[in-house]
Amino acid sequence: ARYLKAFAEVLSRIQRALKGSGPDAFPIRMVIAGGAALHLLTGARVSEDVDAVFSTRVLFNEEIEVSYRDPDGRARLLYLDRNYNDTLGLLHEDAHADARPVDISGIDKKLIDVRVLAPIDLAVSKLSRFSDQDREDILLLAREGLIDSASLRKRSEQALAGYVGDLSSVRNSIAIACRLIESAQPPGRR
Repeated sequence: ARYLKAFAEVLSRIQRALKGSGPDAFPIRMVIAGGAALHLLTGARVSEDVDAVFSTRVLFNEEIEVSYRDPDGRARLLYLDRNYNDTLGLLHEDAHADARPVDISGIDKKLIDVRVLAPIDLAVSKLSRFSDQDREDILLLAREGLIDSASLRKRSEQALAGYVGDLSSVRNSIAIACRLIESAQPPGRR
């Protein structure tokens, strides 16, 4: 609950920063990815940054960050990652269009249309880097019943069709992720 309150405050500060824009700019679509998206979808794990892309180019005059205390009383910081960029990692071309709307208290949908990547697209987005944390996140999505190996393989292969470069590493990540999901799920859910 404390994380979600801090998350809502980050979005509130984004909203305040954007209010001076002309009315034709709104609503601005904001698509949440990364650990913040994982938390919104599952309630698990929190991230110190908010990875997001916007439907238009935006400028912020200052860092957008919020201090809060975690359930153990430790001081935490949540901030908008102004360096986040989803063009250098694997992502399906329809990921932003398929992102799910999220209701955040205090956020005016006429100003900011807050969305979260669909679980399958969040999983696909984790295949490029494929760190231990990314693997754990993919497994969590599978254990929650939000993705399965066949859907992940299909969506990631579709995404690969729009990429150039050496794709062998990502293809290997897809194969490993699918095996991990299959080993973690009961036989009837694969």
